[in-house]
Amino acid sequence: MIVAGFGARASATTAAFHAALRLTAHGFPPVTVIAAPQDRAAMLDELAALLDLPLVALPPHALVGIATPTRSAASLGHRGIGSVAEACALAAAGPAARLLATRRISPDRTVTCAIARGISS
Repeated sequence: MIVAGFGARASATTAAFHAALRLTAHGFPPVTVIAAPQDRAAMLDELAALLDLPLVALPPHALVGIATPTRSAASLGHRGIGSVAEACALAAAGPAARLLATRRISPDRTVTCAIARGISS
């Protein structure tokens, strides 16, 4: 399982999500799942449909305590975690997940994306 995790500002567009995904996923196995915090997941509905991928909406408690290699002041202030994208990718990929790519930022700076590999059962 290859998960693209996303963090986003309220102003993010589908084009920004797609751009962040292209920047982050280049050179890795194809993404099989996309994930975002529950309160931002609806923003990814169009991208999920376009790519025909399942979308995982993660409740706030699923992201608590996930250590991320990068840290954003905005993420720490709003969510209490270092990187929303990295935490989402790891949480959705499962307990044995590992990051393949740390967060990358969309050109318009409204979306972050990270890639994690999970172990399918």
